[in-house]
Amino acid sequence: MGFQDYEGGCHCGRVHYTVSADIDNAITCNCSRCSKLGVILTFTPAENFKQQSGEEALTEYRFHRRVIRHLFCSTCGIESFARGTMPDGTEMVAVNVRCLEGVDPDALHPKRNDGRSA
Repeated sequence: MGFQDYEGGCHCGRVHYTVSADIDNAITCNCSRCSKLGVILTFTPAENFKQQSGEEALTEYRFHRRVIRHLFCSTCGIESFARGTMPDGTEMVAVNVRCLEGVDPDALHPKRNDGRSA
């Protein structure tokens, strides 16, 4: 499928964004945070992501190495995306595929990432 355009956001609708992403390359992660959340993630360059609303509603959480800005809605608590930097310095956005409109997560075959060992 490759990169496609999607709309996404949190549960209550306060945080909303558009993104061009390749969900065929989605992952699941077994780190302490992702395994509890049950997220399916896909990564896209920051220029492919545009927040439409809810910037003021975002609350940030960082853990472990503190390099990924986990952002969640302060109203409903959903983390629909996070911001970080690739090892080469490229800014990226990690999008929770479960928060994309019109996407059936059960139809995906995400790769498993061993974040627990990282």
